Amino acid sequence: MLRSAVKKKRIEFTTDIGRIRDGQTTFVTVGTPSNEDGSINLSFVKKATEDIGASIRNSEGYHLVVVKSTVVPGTTSRVVRPILESSSGRPCGDQLGLCSNPEFLAEGAAIKGTLRPDKIVIGAEDDESRNTLAKLYKRIYKGKKVATITTNPTTAETIKYASNSFLATRVSTINTIADICQRVPSADIETVSKAVGLDPRIGPLYLKAGPGYGGSCFHKDLQALIAFGQSIGYDPILLSAVEEVNQRQANEVVRMSQNLLGSLNDRRIAVLGLAFKKDTDDIREAASIRVIDQLLKNGASVSAYDPMATENARKVLPEQVSFATELGGCVKGTDCCIVMTEWDEFRKLSPRDLRTMNAQNIVDARRILDRSKFQGFNYVAVGLGSAKP
Repeated sequence: MLRSAVKKKRIEFTTDIGRIRDGQTTFVTVGTPSNEDGSINLSFVKKATEDIGASIRNSEGYHLVVVKSTVVPGTTSRVVRPILESSSGRPCGDQLGLCSNPEFLAEGAAIKGTLRPDKIVIGAEDDESRNTLAKLYKRIYKGKKVATITTNPTTAETIKYASNSFLATRVSTINTIADICQRVPSADIETVSKAVGLDPRIGPLYLKAGPGYGGSCFHKDLQALIAFGQSIGYDPILLSAVEEVNQRQANEVVRMSQNLLGSLNDRRIAVLGLAFKKDTDDIREAASIRVIDQLLKNGASVSAYDPMATENARKVLPEQVSFATELGGCVKGTDCCIVMTEWDEFRKLSPRDLRTMNAQNIVDARRILDRSKFQGFNYVAVGLGSAKP
């Protein structure tokens, strides 16, 4: 898609901020990283806003600025607007528009999410801003029916955090039930999840038990919302519990390995998958990093393999972790194999692929293997009850 757009001259790239004057709408899509205390860092948003305002200061005609970056409630109205008005020398209104327009893309499926969004949220304080952005999206989707929520900027910003909070809560909830199942012989979270998901009040999405959520959004956004809540006199203890459960989930994966091996000291463990989800090289907040850290603290040596994320993982993991270039090299001579990412390559694993292991122990943290194929193995999985509590 990018090659096609460049070839047709529908997209170009520049480091000249002054080119903003050539357009009618500018999207602010800069990062909003966390401060050390978990609160949101708005320095990039502030700088981008100031640069945009300065660039259009002496220009003529209407210009719309759209904040697409994830920012805490009230940022667009109380932070972005005064900076934009000051740097541009004009008030928001007839000649200057401002909207909040959060994105809801899932990493690894951004094109699909863009072409077929489940919703568009437009937060604006005036009709001109709201209508200008709505017309732009109408041109983009050319008659396709996309649910559009129009509201004020603060509510739009809150919708983004609410969405991620609900999704993260579902993950931690199903993982809590899975951890209980693991301690009850014959209980199986997979069947539990299927039954629970049939309830129309709940639904089936994000009920897949695993090693915990990762990526650049859930942890960062929950931490930002927790800090924001506390700053306005409210302690969102539910969200803190969601985060605590997620951090603790890595210990469950390590505990399953310990149950199989008795002790992890001087044992060699293969970790299959480093990215936080398949079809991406992103290791930010990946559960694999937490699991490997705990394995090393328990005296194990670790061999790791991932089809895409190895180079990124090298930057954050200790030197004692060895990285394999293919699956066979990763599992060779190991005492236990832990499946951490749901890559299609790993779904197709067979006993033959693991024949060079020292011991036949598998921890399926993603519940993706066909365990009927591994009858001779000591197989455990997240949420699968066993005789060992």
